[in-house]
Amino acid sequence: QVQLVESGGGLVQAGGSLRLSCAASGRTFSGYAMGWFRQAPGKEREFVAAITWSRLNTYYADSVKGRFTISRDNAKNTVYLQMNSLKPEDTAVYYCAADSSRGSVYNTFSWGYWGQGTQVNVSS
Repeated sequence: QVQLVESGGGLVQAGGSLRLSCAASGRTFSGYAMGWFRQAPGKEREFVAAITWSRLNTYYADSVKGRFTISRDNAKNTVYLQMNSLKPEDTAVYYCAADSSRGSVYNTFSWGYWGQGTQVNVSS
C-alpha cells in the first residue's frame, strides 16, 4: 500500500504564491510518475500537472502552464507544486497522485494512488 499526504494549502490573495508538497510512503517503487489534480465545488476532478520518475518529462494543463511548476525529490519520495500568479479560479482541493501506469497522465483513471487533498483558496 502507498500512502500520499499533501500539505501546503491555505488562503492566498490573487497574484500570490503557494507551494504544495506531497510525501509518499509505503510500497513505493522506482518508476512511479507523480502528479497533481484539483477539484472545485460542483466540478469534476481535473488534471493539473505530472512528472515522470526521471524528472525529464513534465506535463501541465493549459490553464496553469507558465504559472505552476512541478518538481520532485526522489530521495525524499516527495513531489512539489509551486503555484505562482494564483487566480480565484485556482480555488480547489488539490490532490496528489502516484503511478499513472494504467494510461495517460491526463486521465484520473490512470492513477493508482491518491492523497486526501489539501484546500487552496484564492481570494480576489
